[in-house]
Amino acid sequence: MITVLNAADIILILAMLALLSSLAGLLFRRLNIPQVVGYIVTGIIIGQSGLRIFSADVITALGPVNSLALSLIGFLIGAELKTTVIKKYGKQFVSILLFESITPFIIVSIVTGIICWLFTKNIRESLATALILGAISAATAPAATTDVLKENRARGPLTTTVLGIVAMDDAAALLFYAITASIARPLLAGGGTGAAAAAAVGTVTVAGTAAALEVVIRIARIFAEIALSIVLGGICGIAILHLARLSKTDEGRMLTVTLGLLLLSSALSSLFGLDTILAAMTAGFVLANAPQGKSKTIFTLTEKYTPPIYALFFTLVGARLNIWSVTPAIGLVALGYVAARTIGKTIGASAGAALSGAPSGVRRYLPFCLLSQAGVAIGLSLAAGSDFADTIGANVMLTITATTFIAQLAGPVCVKYGVNKAGECGLDITPEDLMKECTIADVTAQGEPIASESSCAITGENDTVRSIIGAFSSHGNLNYAVRDKDGRLTGIISVEHLKSALYLTEILDSLVACDIMDAPQKTVTPEDSLAAVLAAFDEYDTNAFPIVSADGSAHDKASGVAVGVALGIAERSAIDHYIHERVLSAHISSERLNAAL
Repeated sequence: MITVLNAADIILILAMLALLSSLAGLLFRRLNIPQVVGYIVTGIIIGQSGLRIFSADVITALGPVNSLALSLIGFLIGAELKTTVIKKYGKQFVSILLFESITPFIIVSIVTGIICWLFTKNIRESLATALILGAISAATAPAATTDVLKENRARGPLTTTVLGIVAMDDAAALLFYAITASIARPLLAGGGTGAAAAAAVGTVTVAGTAAALEVVIRIARIFAEIALSIVLGGICGIAILHLARLSKTDEGRMLTVTLGLLLLSSALSSLFGLDTILAAMTAGFVLANAPQGKSKTIFTLTEKYTPPIYALFFTLVGARLNIWSVTPAIGLVALGYVAARTIGKTIGASAGAALSGAPSGVRRYLPFCLLSQAGVAIGLSLAAGSDFADTIGANVMLTITATTFIAQLAGPVCVKYGVNKAGECGLDITPEDLMKECTIADVTAQGEPIASESSCAITGENDTVRSIIGAFSSHGNLNYAVRDKDGRLTGIISVEHLKSALYLTEILDSLVACDIMDAPQKTVTPEDSLAAVLAAFDEYDTNAFPIVSADGSAHDKASGVAVGVALGIAERSAIDHYIHERVLSAHISSERLNAAL
């Protein structure tokens, strides 16, 4: 086990975490499970619950990774919260936020309070524990949730609502904790004394007044932290905007400036006890709603930087969990907590969505997207461990450790299920996404695949030129692949060849395809990515390549070009049209979902 860190150890640990989490993420994606679950499972296996390759002190020493990840998460959430979105969804956000945070607080407090009392028979300790756990239950994990949304390229009213809610209910959890901690302290302080009882029931006594004053002070402190986090984030966002404009077209400098200021924001948040996610989210919000500038480029660059940071972050989350320290009694409280929180989030989110007039997709599937819980919940449990070190603190930390283990494994799967059932997966796509992910085999023209042995863009080498001209007039292709009697590619005919043939009126009827064709410069296969084919168009200064089968391809002796079975023609215009159609279709689907509002 690694217990002390030096420079080589840090590099080795980061390399190990990055490689293992990447492989696990790939495996889980192939199993149709969100990759974030793979990251967390990797952490559990190598961390405190498994092989214990790293000590708890080493995991704590890698805390800066967490700070950077939370800053990036908040920043990219802020990018989605444009003023037009807030105007459209504002009422819905507020209604859902109130119900989905208050309802689990009430239900979790009741259920865990009863379970604790059955074990301890101590009403005050049970009530104090229940109130603290109820407050923590309001929090959701924005990191795991947004990672699943990004992975599945979700877009629509449910996705927009989820991004808005997970960014704000952590603030609600902080507020609840401030209130309940102030109530729990006098409950635990004096056994059966009159002062403790008075504080518990709100009787107007000196002890009750002191407890009420403490609540007011804690609430004021929470609001001050929220306000200062927003101010810090606003300053950071404005600074990023102005410095990025000075960078002009230097994308590397833009990314450096953005990450530098986000790290500065995270450091100042930690130094002054502010909310890292809220500050970063405000910076993203300011940037997203600034007048036309470079905000889109900045968000695109930042998003490309996030995958390795997210992988390290979630692996460390899993590594930090120690499920072996959970006793049977704590386990039962944790199961009650998870069940009660799930019921509370479901009832609250559904009620809030219904009262705000949200579309059916949001009402039905929003609860699935609010079940993950990690960062803020763990942070509040640590705060409880410090505030109530001599009483309930240890039990609260163990309970949240167990519930986080369950929520972080089940939550991302539920998020994927929710957005998939709402029909929002795959709607947030760009031309660049399609170029990377799609192949020639995916491209269609006039409803037919362009890679097919029956393609209308294939002609025989002995077909007459006049028949090819006739086919040209009835199809949209500007180029034709020529094949021999065995179906293998022998050449390519372009519209320029056909134009030249038309001048040869005296011999036009005797010309056949092999008389006017050229040898292909290059061929492509159905498995080639669109990005690679488009790059090849530029490299060879052409707009069309013949498509040949990938299996058993022969090569032309003179040119070395693969000349397998002819499957058609890949034309730049057909690929561009396909990409445009796919993006437009996804955006139309998204707008139809939004129109339901």
